[in-house]
Amino acid sequence: MRAETQNIVDAIRKSLSLLGQRMDLETAPHRIEEFNAMIEDPTLWDDQARAQKLMRDRQQLLDKYETYSRIKQDLADNMELIELGEMEDDAEVVSEAEAALKALRDDAAGKELEALLDGEADGNDTFLEIHSGAGGTESCDWASMLARMYVRWAEKKGYEVELQSETAGDEAGIKSASYKISGPNAYGWLKSESGVHRLVRISPYDSAARRHTSFSSVWVYPVVDDNIEIEVQPNEIRIDTYRSSGAGGQHVNTTDSAVRITHMPTGIVVTSSEKSQHQNRDIAMKALKSRLYQMELDRRNAAINEAHENKGDAGWGNQIRSYVLQPYQMVKDLRTNYETSDSAGVLDGDLDGLMAATLAMGVEGKSRADAQTED
Repeated sequence: MRAETQNIVDAIRKSLSLLGQRMDLETAPHRIEEFNAMIEDPTLWDDQARAQKLMRDRQQLLDKYETYSRIKQDLADNMELIELGEMEDDAEVVSEAEAALKALRDDAAGKELEALLDGEADGNDTFLEIHSGAGGTESCDWASMLARMYVRWAEKKGYEVELQSETAGDEAGIKSASYKISGPNAYGWLKSESGVHRLVRISPYDSAARRHTSFSSVWVYPVVDDNIEIEVQPNEIRIDTYRSSGAGGQHVNTTDSAVRITHMPTGIVVTSSEKSQHQNRDIAMKALKSRLYQMELDRRNAAINEAHENKGDAGWGNQIRSYVLQPYQMVKDLRTNYETSDSAGVLDGDLDGLMAATLAMGVEGKSRADAQTED
């Protein structure tokens, strides 16, 4: 086996080792049997929240175990093919098996990163808020570009995206928008996006075609599971109704059905303006509980807490990522030094590389950016 191929095999084995550790491989088959026995209990669905959690936990373990088994088997099969090809001097078989191993290495590396999403709320659905910052109309337009970027990313992941509220800019774009994004590990992937995002480009709103710098902030926090109790006292909140000022069309309400909830002890404000007043109240209350839960996670997790404290205002000195469209094309994450010249691809939702670099840095205490930087 060539040295290059051996390095690929070693990388796959390293990923398999981490996958096995993360799911506790030795006990996984026994735990799957226990799950299977529990779901046969005829009283299981008497407590729907508990049943849903059990089914979700079972499926997550099954997915991890099946992924591990598949990668291990594919590795063994292709190593056997290489051995047979070398014995029979069949270069075509060897070449095909080596190509399959390269693809398997990339697949295993991706699954390894997903396995690192084992924080308390990483598997949850998530809320995503975007707010325009310094830069006026430019910033509002930039906020709408960010909203499109995240929606495109979520759609490529197969996630469900639901617009919770939106406030239009005075001339263009949006002042703010809030989304609920639902899918496996939605919060785990998106949590690293919280911070200020900076755009440099030739302004389409400047008749002199000058370069402008715009800022918008992103805030990500998990949807609270039904089994997590967050208590909100009625005397701690103020509920206001108002008429939506959305971007138009289906997002404009003709009655005062939009809801704003203010949590007075913390100053947290959440809104919903896309449903009936009753539905908006329910959506806003869930968002408030999620924000309060995020605060509790922040207190427990020093790394997350530091990231939120450093987020700051949407302006100079606080950005986590720069998107430069003029005079050159580059997107660079300032935390990991990961960068790519494919700014168009990033703005169209190709964010996995940026997210993976931040995730790896956060878990391992170091950046993989040098190995992942694209030309």
